[in-house]
Order: sequence, then structure tokens, then C-alpha cells
Amino acid sequence: MPSFESRYAAYCDALDANSQRRRLLPSREPVAGQTLLADFSHNDYLGLAHDPAALEAALAAGRMHGVGATGSRLLSGNLAPHVELEAAIAAAKGTEAALVFNSGFQANASALAALLDTAALGAEPLVFSDRLNHASLHHACQLMNVRQVRYRHNDMTHLRSLLETHRSDPRPRFIVAETVFGMDGDQVNMAALTALAAEFDALLYLDEAHATGVFGETGYGLASGWMQRDGRSLGVAMGTFSKALGVAGAYVACSQAVRDYLLNRCGGFIYSTAPSPLVIGAALHHWQRLPQMAEQRTALQEKARTLRERLHILGFDTGASSTHIVPIIVGAAQTAIDLKQWLLDRGILVSAIRPPTVPPHGARIRIALSATHSTAQIDTLMAALTAWKQQAL
Repeated sequence: MPSFESRYAAYCDALDANSQRRRLLPSREPVAGQTLLADFSHNDYLGLAHDPAALEAALAAGRMHGVGATGSRLLSGNLAPHVELEAAIAAAKGTEAALVFNSGFQANASALAALLDTAALGAEPLVFSDRLNHASLHHACQLMNVRQVRYRHNDMTHLRSLLETHRSDPRPRFIVAETVFGMDGDQVNMAALTALAAEFDALLYLDEAHATGVFGETGYGLASGWMQRDGRSLGVAMGTFSKALGVAGAYVACSQAVRDYLLNRCGGFIYSTAPSPLVIGAALHHWQRLPQMAEQRTALQEKARTLRERLHILGFDTGASSTHIVPIIVGAAQTAIDLKQWLLDRGILVSAIRPPTVPPHGARIRIALSATHSTAQIDTLMAALTAWKQQAL
């Protein structure tokens, strides 16, 4: 009988046939003898991960509260920094309350799953999901054994038609989407989406991971100001501190009733040690700073617009990207791997994204722009891509 190890090894080996096997790099730092000229692989969109003031804020919180929270929020871990950050998030997002989590995946997988609980809702929910939603959102539905009604990516007309088809169905309705899609770099139509949620009495669950810090008049995401209509809550806005804020962790902004429910039903919150005061201290510092970073946000989107134009001139496909996330869609997984290595050999670090993270034949190089990227670094990227195009002819 084959051993467990041989079965698992065979599974991983089978992924090699489709160039889908994942491996960790030694580190993001350059290896011996290699010079890294530009890093477009990370999600530090505003360049805040190494901010000295945030480090000091983290240390100040640590000195006062310790390096660890020592327990779950419902036991020993409910500290003043958690409460202060949640109040700041709710005020910025225009909701009654908020709740912080250790990671974005944890927040989506556990909070959304709890909201979909048939026992609490009184009936199995109808969940209308964008086809390109993050894996954590699909995972939440799988945890609750909920079948998703998937609409074509960012297609509000298709979503409306599906909602119309189920208009007479008395089951509770949910609409689940991202506001900025992490692999495609396009944006949801907030006006259309919130109008549909209101018209069809659907709870809206929005993932703002890639919009938090980067979009919105004050940097608090695309959903800010949209989560209330006619005096009632439209649903939940989730976001992370691990991308534009350069720290770690996540939040959900919601009504007080939803927060109270999650305190009693969301296993990922109830049974997890609270985030470290160090992390919360840094996250709070950056959260409060976001309204003063309009210039960086504008410059970041201008860099992205210019980069897309230059890529189009070279004949590259950037899909529907309209943000700081710029995919170069190459189709075949092996082509994405080869192009990533070509760029790395020239001192440029990027991410090669392959199925199943993206649809079949949708493999791509993902360019994540940061406010800290210089014109010279972008020029270096373009020179390498031009050389790739020329050698491929």
C-alpha cells in the first residue's frame, strides 16, 4: 500500500504536468550574486511597510500592552488598541461598528460563513457571487455547503437577470463581490451594485482588500459611504491592513447587529487569539494617516495608467485593469513562468499567476505598482519586456 507521503508527493508531481506546482522562493531578498533592481511582486501599494513612524507606534503599543494579546477577544485579549481601531474603521466606513481579524482569509472565510448560517437565517441563503471572487469567499460558501449562483465577472446586467429569475424566491439573498479584483485590477460599479442590493433586499458582502488605502476620497476604499441607504445597512465591507497599509490583519465594517451576531457565531473570531498589539498599533497609525495621502494615491494611479498605455503599445494584454494592479495576460502557465524568470534574470521581481488562481488559459504576470516605484524602475521593467517581445518574434 502506498504511504501517505508518496500519495501527497504524487499529487504535487502531477501539478508539474500543467506548470501549476507552487513553490516558495528562498526569500524576497536577492540571492547571492544577484542585484534586484525593481520589485513589482508585493502589495505594499503606498510604501508603508517600512514606515519608521508606524514602527514607533507599534513599539509604543507593545510597551503598554505587550507583544501578544494573550487570548481571544472574548477572554483576555480585548485591549484598548483593538477597540480604538474598530471605532476608527466604523467612522471612516460609515457603519455602526467594526471587528478586526488576524488575516483577510480568516475574516472572509469565517465571517461570511457565519453570515450564511441556515440556522440563523431560517432558510438556506441564495448567494450571488462574482465568478472571479477571491478563494476565501468561495471557501466560506463551501464551508456552509451553500451553492453559489455565479454571475459573469463585473457584469451588472447578468447579475440583475439572475436576481430577477429568483425574485419570487423567499430565501434570504446575498451578493458577494470584491471592489478591486486582485488578479485583474478592475473595479466594481458601486452605484449599480448597491442599487441592486437595495432593490432586491440582498445583503451585500464586499471585499475591499485591494481598495483599502488606495481608493475613496479619504483612502478608506470604494465602499465608504455606500453601505447605508435610506437609513438602513446594506451589508458588510471587509478590508485588510496587509496591503496598502503595509501591516497585517483585516476588518469587517458592519451594523451593530451584525457585529453582535459575529461575536456569538463567527468561529474564526471566537476561537482565535486577538491580533498582537504591535500589529494593531501600526495599523491604527496608518489608518489615521490615510486621509493625508491623497497625493500618493493620485500619483500611483497615474503610474498605472501610463504603464498600461506603454504595455498596450508593445502589444501586451492587460485585460480590464483600471487600477494599480496591472496584469500581463499571456495565456499559458509555462509562458508566465518563463517570463517571470526572464525578468528575474534582469533584476526584476514579479509574480507569475496561474490556474486555478485565475481561469484556464488566463495565466499572467501580475504587476503590483507602489507609490515608491520610481520612473527608472518602471523604465527598467519596460526595457526588459521589450527585449522579451523582440526575442519571441
